[in-house]
Amino acid sequence: MVVSVWFVPRAALAGAFPRAVTVLGRVPVATVWVRYDPRGVLAYREVMAALLVWHRRHLRVTVPHIWVDSPASQVGGRALWGIPKELAVFTERPGTSTRPETAGDADGTHLHARDATGTIVAAAVSRGRRLPGRWPVRFRVVQDLDGQPRVSPVRLAGRLALHRSRWDPAAEGPLGFLTGHRPRLTVRLDDFRMIFGAGAGRDGIPRPTRRARRGACREARPPRRPA
Repeated sequence: MVVSVWFVPRAALAGAFPRAVTVLGRVPVATVWVRYDPRGVLAYREVMAALLVWHRRHLRVTVPHIWVDSPASQVGGRALWGIPKELAVFTERPGTSTRPETAGDADGTHLHARDATGTIVAAAVSRGRRLPGRWPVRFRVVQDLDGQPRVSPVRLAGRLALHRSRWDPAAEGPLGFLTGHRPRLTVRLDDFRMIFGAGAGRDGIPRPTRRARRGACREARPPRRPA
């Protein structure tokens, strides 16, 4: 999993994402590239842009743009969590440069996502400096589902490394607002475990219903809605 953090001038968004949190005139944006392996519920890849928003006085993450290469993930993400997943084709290969067209350093990676209209985004991730230990992260994602907010907890932990990256989004595409800007921080999370979503326990407290294996992601299905 590669996560790059940007601080995009509010003016560059041209009115998009009006609910996004602004810090000193800039909107924090995260671009995320993930590869889930077969030890999770599904094996697939995805790339997304995520923002921070306020929801009921709490800071939450929301995902306005996301692409996956799994039809099952697309259907499940939309139906269960209100995540607007679209289909795309992904390629990954090692490279020798930090430029997107030639890829990362000796142990870096070149990433490319495209759909029927062409390139969505290309990225190059350089070699990184690994930090000791496993790093836990918890947050909640809020999405619109059938006209109502759906809040889903996320638990994540993995081995962290600091990297350099360069992202090259299609200027006329959904991520075009990042054109001309560069990420301020890039980290890579390897050998990660993720739990997305929660079921209700007997006491009514939301809690994860499935645990993830290392390097995998499991999505915990929500309880059935009353008829």
